[in-house]
Amino acid sequence: MARNEIKYLTAAKLEKPKKKFCRFKKYGIKYVDYKDVDFLKKFLNEQGKMLPRRLSGNSLKYQRKVSDAIKKSRQMALLPFVTDLFK
Repeated sequence: MARNEIKYLTAAKLEKPKKKFCRFKKYGIKYVDYKDVDFLKKFLNEQGKMLPRRLSGNSLKYQRKVSDAIKKSRQMALLPFVTDLFK
């Protein structure tokens, strides 16, 4: 049987998926500023909801800081609570 005739049940993996990392630990960010709206938008989806840790890659410590900063900026009316097509 020739090599090109071998059939696989699943597709062969060609690439490894990128490993998620905590950007705060990698870049040495100590403080999450609630006034930096452009930075906080990276942790929101199109509807304005916060991304969970498993999607953003943040560690638990910094995810809590990000969520507090987002909540504070929403109270100060820098970020909207709900929106359509936010980004």
